[in-house]
Amino acid sequence: MVKCNDWPIALCSWSMKNDLDAIKKLADETGFTHLHLGVSPALGADGKSYLAKVKATGLEVSATMIDFAHEDYSTLESIRLTGGIVPDEHWAADKAAVFAAIDATVELGVDLLSLHFGFLDMEDADMAGKLLERASVLGDYAQANGITLLMETGQETAEELKGFLETLSHPAFAVNFDPANMILYGKGNPIDVVKVLAPWIKHVHIKDATKTETPGTWGAEVPWSTGQVNADEFLKALKDIGFEGALAVEREAGDDRPGDITLAIKHLIAFKG
Repeated sequence: MVKCNDWPIALCSWSMKNDLDAIKKLADETGFTHLHLGVSPALGADGKSYLAKVKATGLEVSATMIDFAHEDYSTLESIRLTGGIVPDEHWAADKAAVFAAIDATVELGVDLLSLHFGFLDMEDADMAGKLLERASVLGDYAQANGITLLMETGQETAEELKGFLETLSHPAFAVNFDPANMILYGKGNPIDVVKVLAPWIKHVHIKDATKTETPGTWGAEVPWSTGQVNADEFLKALKDIGFEGALAVEREAGDDRPGDITLAIKHLIAFKG
């Protein structure tokens, strides 16, 4: 079993388009033992067989992840309008999907489920109230089933997310920390953010990025340790806060995802900070 310090190394399944055969092959080649599982394929008619195939890989699921079909990541403005549980017209379906994802997570014997909640506009009282109410509904169902919901970082600053979590004050909520998202969305230095969100960080994505040079547009995702996350310093920051979860390699761009994932895992294994 390969690790980075004492942290298990996982792969985000969607990095390989949820192709479980390809994921298992890459695991055999690189030694990673855990999986951050995109759970959407488990919510359809073939859900039971998909979960059985996941179990057959022998990989341990560190967390599951649910996304929504209505999300449009083509621009910062489009994802602001369509992301997460914010759009009113999709809330009923989103709630049902998250409940089903919680059920699937329980079936896998896992206790962490991550998702993007959407942009947290806490300055708008009506929007803030709506998001807090919706989060409570999801949190209550998660708590009743022994699941912690992980809010993924990036679409707001660390202080804004901290404020939301403190205001919500729900025991079923924590954070899936993605350092690259802080850079892609232009929301702060990931290493500084680790310190702010330390009490809530339960799971981490290993992803790198470079800042945009054009305000209002995306930065660029790049292979781990080649961008502006400052990979080794980021890992040292996780060690300093006593992080105890899994490190899940995520690669959503590039022409050679298996190669980029392999290099990221090699870098993690070599880390001695």
